Parts: sequence; C-alpha cells; structure tokens
Amino acid sequence: MTAETYDIVVVGGGTAGAFAAATAAGEGVDVVLLERKSPEEAGHIACGDAIKGKSTFPDVIDRERLREESFSNQNIRRAVFENPLSGESIDIPFGDINGSVLDRKRYGEVILDEARRAGANIHYDTVVQNVIQDSDGRITGVRATRKGTPLAYESTVVVDAAGALSILQDKADLRETTFDTNVNYSQFCSAYREIVEVKDPVEWDDAIVFKPTEELGYLWYFPRSGTEINAGLGFQMNKEPMELVEILKRDLRNRAEFAGAKVKDKLGAALPTRRPYDSAVAPGFVAVGDAAGHVNPTTGGGIPGAAKSGAWAARRAVEAVTEDDPSEERFWGYNHEVMTDFGKKFAAMDVYNIFGGAHDVEELTGLITALPSQQLVDALGSKGTTSMGLGLKIKTLFKTFGHWDLLWEMSRVQKKAGELKNHYEDYPTSPAGLETWQEQRDGIMDDIYSITGAEPKY
Repeated sequence: MTAETYDIVVVGGGTAGAFAAATAAGEGVDVVLLERKSPEEAGHIACGDAIKGKSTFPDVIDRERLREESFSNQNIRRAVFENPLSGESIDIPFGDINGSVLDRKRYGEVILDEARRAGANIHYDTVVQNVIQDSDGRITGVRATRKGTPLAYESTVVVDAAGALSILQDKADLRETTFDTNVNYSQFCSAYREIVEVKDPVEWDDAIVFKPTEELGYLWYFPRSGTEINAGLGFQMNKEPMELVEILKRDLRNRAEFAGAKVKDKLGAALPTRRPYDSAVAPGFVAVGDAAGHVNPTTGGGIPGAAKSGAWAARRAVEAVTEDDPSEERFWGYNHEVMTDFGKKFAAMDVYNIFGGAHDVEELTGLITALPSQQLVDALGSKGTTSMGLGLKIKTLFKTFGHWDLLWEMSRVQKKAGELKNHYEDYPTSPAGLETWQEQRDGIMDDIYSITGAEPKY
C-alpha cells in the first residue's frame, strides 16, 4: 500500500473542505484535500444555491472572483411563502440586504481552485474508506483507494468534510472522546433538485419561493436567472418516505411558467436538519460543515456555516500541527466559536422543526398565513423578543381566530427557543464543562417536548 504523509488531511471537496484546505495552506502547512469525484465532476453537488452574499465567506479566498464567476443572480430582494391549501402567498421583504443565487457547479470549481492556488494539494478520484487510529484512540490518517489502488494518508490532523452521515464517523471509535455520537438518520433530510430552464423570464426573479409539502418539508424555487430555476424539495427522514421526484414534477406541471421547460440537471442528497454536534472534535480529528450538523435545520441552508466552520477548524488544526498537540483541548476553541456564533441560532431553529413535526401541515400553514410577515421573520429568526403594538395585536387575534391554541403553543416554544439560544452563548470553554452544559440544555429540551407533545429527537 502506498503511504503519503501530510500535516493535515481534509476529506471532501465541498464548501467546508475547500475553505479548510485554503485556510490551512495559506498558513503554510502541508495539506492535502481528498475528493472522490473527478476533476470534471468536482463541485457538482445538490444544493438550493441561495445565499446572502460574498460577505458570508471568510476572507481566505478571492471573494470577488467567487462573486463574479458563480453568483448568477444577485438581486434576490424577498422570500415568498406559498400556502398549498388556500393558494395564498406571503411576501417577506429582505430589507436592505440583497440575497443571491449561485451556479453551484461553477462555485464548487472556483473554491477548489482557490484552495489549490493557496497551496493545497488536491487529489481527485480518491475514495476514503476508513480512518487510521492508534492504540490511544487518536486518529492519525485515513485509508483510501484511487482507481483501484489502495492508499494511506498519514497526518497530524484529519478534517472531516465528508458530508452528512460521514463514513469517517462510522469507522472511527469515538466512544472515549467528547465527539457527539448522538446522531441517527431521523435527524436528517432527503432532498432532490432539478435545474430547469423555462422559455420566458419568470416574474419572480427577485424572490426565493417556498411551499410546504404534505410532510414536514418544503418545495423551493430559486431563480439562478430569469429563465434558469433551481427547483427542489426535501422531507424529514423521521416521516414516511415521499416520492420526491413525482411530487416535484406534479408541482411543476401545475405552474404555467414551467410549461415546455427543459430539465438541464438533476441530483439528490441528504443533509442534516438537526442542531450542530455538541462537540465536533476528537484527538487528531475535527468535523466541519454537514459532517458536524452545520446546516440551518429549517431551511437546509448550509453554505455559510460550512465556509466558516472549515476556516475556523483549519486554524485550530494549524495550531495543533505547530504545537504538535492534536488533542481535544487544543481543538476546543473551534467548538466554542461555532456554538456561540451560528450554532446557537441553528440549535434554536431546530426547536421549530420539533414543533412542526408535532402538527400537520394544515394546522401550520393556517397559522403561518395568518401571522404578520414580521412576526414570522422574528419567530424563524428565534429572537425570542418579538413585540407588537396594540393595533397589530388586535389584528393578529382576529386573523388567527381558530388557531389560538396553536398560537399560544408557538409563543411558548418561541420563548424556549430564546432560552436555548442564550444557553448556547454559555457553551463551555473547555471539555471539562461539557457534561454539565449538556444536562442543563437537555432540561430546556425536556420542556420543549412537554409543550409540543413531540417525541424526543435526541
């Protein structure tokens, strides 16, 4: 077996992996990124493609190049929520910040090329199959094959950017570490998307469109341009399986603007719709992006969290290489950065998944349609501080008549989401505090399960 040695091995060439490799290489360490796809197919990933803008990304790549070459629509000014029962729509303006929709294939090509330009080695057609772990439990590399040839990559640090339900976590023995192993398939979503070209520009090329499905999930329509639409849907794996392709086709047939449209590309994937891992580190090992649950659990948006976590983890990995100390303690600051930044928001957002899973679509869409748009934005932003003037309160009471029990429950859930978010701000600064922090967090979660009547998710 051929063996190669690097300071850092990054497994996976998606957003998290590319940003990790670019960051580490930029710091001068010897890093290799292992990507299972060919150079021609790398970057071809199922994704909704919608993001806020280039400022979302850490400044370790040429962000202006990324914007110019892969941001195909930079004029997203609103979100549209469609009620599948009544046919009504809610317009939710974005305010002063425009969103964007990507060409995901080109985006993937650019970030991998930026990692290469930073000095990372990139090995395509390389399928990782196992970890290398010493007698003390430290992960010291990975085993892979490239076109039938077995390979071993030895390193001080392995960065797991292998995506949802990562094989590395299945193969590694993590029982004696803080790494979160409270993970199962029901905390994930199965998604499918098509890139559809329509004849005439759509009227809503400045909007991202959402429509709930029969189970806890949603259809989306994100315009890459006026005539090229990313159309897709997903469902929670804790529900009965859905015929994703047929449901999407059915909805497309019912939309006049898609008459005679051509499908240019189709792809499916799994993604986490759960809170971030309580700890994403182990001796010699750091997980990033989808492999660590760094995805907005209500929208499935994972690009910003993946980019940040990849860069943050790589900086800690460089420290580990420099100090020759790939311990959990050395990596712990990465956990703290994630949890006190986007991690606290994603954990609070997951509360709404739990709430939604305890009710049927008719109940939820009726309530959401009746709520004022800003109330809905505040709730899904899990601020826990929403307030209304007297006139708006009266108007809301009239509009939500028949949903008051559900509205009261949602109000209580929202308060608990705010409490949970505050608790994540107090994430421990060392592994020694993790168990106590988890016990206190689980107490808040028990209250949420009690309020909603939902089955425990974790």
